[in-house]
Amino acid sequence: MELAGEQRFIGFDYKVVKITVISIFTVLLLVSIYFFSTDNLLVGLACPLLPIPFYLLYIIFKYPRIGFITSLFCNYFAMGVGRYLPSPLGLTVDGSLLLTFIALLFSQFNHKVDWKLAVKDYTVWVVVWAIMTFMQLFNPEAVSREAWFYAMRGYAVYSLFTVPLVYLLFNRPKDLDLFINLLAWFTILAVVKGIGQKFIGLDQWEHRWLMAPGNRTTHIIFGKLRIFSFFSDAGTFGSSMGYAGVLYIILGIHDKKKTQKRFYLLVGLLALYGMLISGTRSSIAIPLSGFTIYTVLTKNFKIMTIGGIFMLGIFFFLKFTTVGQDNYDIRRMRSAFDENNPSMNVRKENRRIFAEYLATRPFGGGVGSAGNWGLRFSPGTILAETATDSWYVQIWAEQGIVGLIFYLLMIFYFFLKSSFLIFFRLKKPEYLYKAIGFTCGMCGLMISSYAASGLAQMPNTIIVFASMTLISLIPEWEKEDKQQSTEIKLI
Repeated sequence: MELAGEQRFIGFDYKVVKITVISIFTVLLLVSIYFFSTDNLLVGLACPLLPIPFYLLYIIFKYPRIGFITSLFCNYFAMGVGRYLPSPLGLTVDGSLLLTFIALLFSQFNHKVDWKLAVKDYTVWVVVWAIMTFMQLFNPEAVSREAWFYAMRGYAVYSLFTVPLVYLLFNRPKDLDLFINLLAWFTILAVVKGIGQKFIGLDQWEHRWLMAPGNRTTHIIFGKLRIFSFFSDAGTFGSSMGYAGVLYIILGIHDKKKTQKRFYLLVGLLALYGMLISGTRSSIAIPLSGFTIYTVLTKNFKIMTIGGIFMLGIFFFLKFTTVGQDNYDIRRMRSAFDENNPSMNVRKENRRIFAEYLATRPFGGGVGSAGNWGLRFSPGTILAETATDSWYVQIWAEQGIVGLIFYLLMIFYFFLKSSFLIFFRLKKPEYLYKAIGFTCGMCGLMISSYAASGLAQMPNTIIVFASMTLISLIPEWEKEDKQQSTEIKLI
């Protein structure tokens, strides 16, 4: 009966549709064979895949939730795939989020969408931040308006769409579990790719990317390759793996299922190894600070004591010993604690330059005026030619002290609210340890972003904002669970 209803809805006989689909696929296959015969490999591979975007479009409009899940895939893999396909695949993240929101609007015709679900404090924060970022388009200090278009996506677009979409579409306990499992497999693939780069070498597309101006000098240090996997750079790979390492080791410690526990611990250890081979010194702050906060959030004196001793041991090992100095990866991480590191003096001088420039510019020099976008669209300017070396310094340079204060208030609000829920509201262990894992990972990214841009890079931005939004929903889930258990008892 469902099949007949579907036939009437689309207005075609099922056999006609089937024959049409087979015919289109056959034609595309023949065209593909032709291009293969002319050594046009890329077009030959693309032809059979042409119907997939149209089918995906249909699925997203029918089930908008699939659109958000698609954006999670794009968020994690777009930059890596972009090395193999000469196209701006980073825009697929924006496109999938926007398309999901449009599909949600159209779904209003079939069933009423409860928009009030998205009217919450987190939504207010990201909307205000998006408005502030939009107003930067009219900043008189801005040199390039085109740079604003590219830069504002990471600044505000991803968080602006992610938070309300989680509230509206991705808002159940099973979604939190799906999110955790997807991220686990994404992490495994990232580490496996990184291990391949380290021990097998780069393929021709990765090597071509490495030879581009700016990439070689930052990714080959003293003749050693900093592993970047399929991320935009080694720094992003390192920060993302540090975050995943904290999250999954905490999940592994607390999960009661032995199989799941071993899986999470394996993912966490692999992630920390990925962080190590990335050669990203700032990422060491993620596990050090993340696990330190973990000892506090558990409210367990035994864990606090053991965890504190363990963290101090790692710090002492890296700071005051030379054990493992022959290993490049350990030596690279140890250099993060070297007070005589020349790069630290360079960073101090750069921040002095920014302080002088921004003393009379409370709203900064315009979004996209510093960092890579500044070098691309406004070379020769002070903000473009002075390295930020920090996500917070970049916000300060582009949105001024006003923008920096608001952004810090926003992320600290997210972090402190999650910590408050963990301390005083959450009761069920299966929710509690997940909230602790995500909160500790976010804390690590927040602290490491003082010396890097981990919090602002794909895939970290969407992961952090989605996870914090999911944690804010846990009190509602616990309340529903309690009501259901009460009803069962009454029955």
